[in-house]
Amino acid sequence: MSKFILSGFADEIGNELSLQISEMNRHGIGYIEARGINGKNIGDYTVEEIKDVKKQLDEGGMKVSALGSPFGKINIKDDFEPHFEKFKNGVELAKVLETKYIRGFSFFFTDGADYDQYRSEVISRVKAMVDYAGQHGIVYLHENEKGIYGDTPERCLDLIKAIDSPYLRATFDPANFVQCGVDTLKAYDMLKDYIEYMHIKDAKFSDGTVVPAGMGDGNVKQILSNLKADGFEGFVSLEPHLGHFDGLDDLELDADFSDMEQAGPKTFAVAVSALKKILGELE
Repeated sequence: MSKFILSGFADEIGNELSLQISEMNRHGIGYIEARGINGKNIGDYTVEEIKDVKKQLDEGGMKVSALGSPFGKINIKDDFEPHFEKFKNGVELAKVLETKYIRGFSFFFTDGADYDQYRSEVISRVKAMVDYAGQHGIVYLHENEKGIYGDTPERCLDLIKAIDSPYLRATFDPANFVQCGVDTLKAYDMLKDYIEYMHIKDAKFSDGTVVPAGMGDGNVKQILSNLKADGFEGFVSLEPHLGHFDGLDDLELDADFSDMEQAGPKTFAVAVSALKKILGELE
């Protein structure tokens, strides 16, 4: 028996938390994946500041599915210690927001860098975050992302198996795999035992363009069908990327968004409609 719980990156609706809450409620979605709140990245909040955010979320009847954090999204050659200190603060934020998940990554590489050369350093850094999170009952959800160690299913699997912890699981993002030239169905088969969270984002092989779910090469409908058949119970989180929003340039380090329309309630509504259409077809 599967259970899909809808969530989403509400900062793609707008900066203001009040707008994020009202629009998510309008779509009947009771969770947000907290990334940009009131124009500030979740990783930059203090514990005291996040208490005010939690109060506003509670008043709006909204819960947090995960911290959509930037942890692990620095270059492998960058100093890890200050990043790790921010991560420790992120664990405290997750506790205040009453979520057991922090979405994270496995470090960017300079073009031409030898991934194998830095494998042990990647594992060491991710393990440090996973172990610390685990001490607080928090799960580190590794997201496949182009340009990081875990950009292919093989390296995602290698990372998860090497660390071998119940507090390290996979967030599966079909669009990111497409943008790395990966067959998402093969990726699913490799990682299905570790997938605990889904990002709903689709893209085309031809040019990497992000499109509404079901309109690209990410096999979103088939993967959701497979998850359902496999008894998946967890969050299915919309990350539309159908328009430009504050913070996008920081997320996509090597892309040009100058010609992209502005994201907002309308583009988010398109993403919600596309996902709900797929889910309706799976019933």
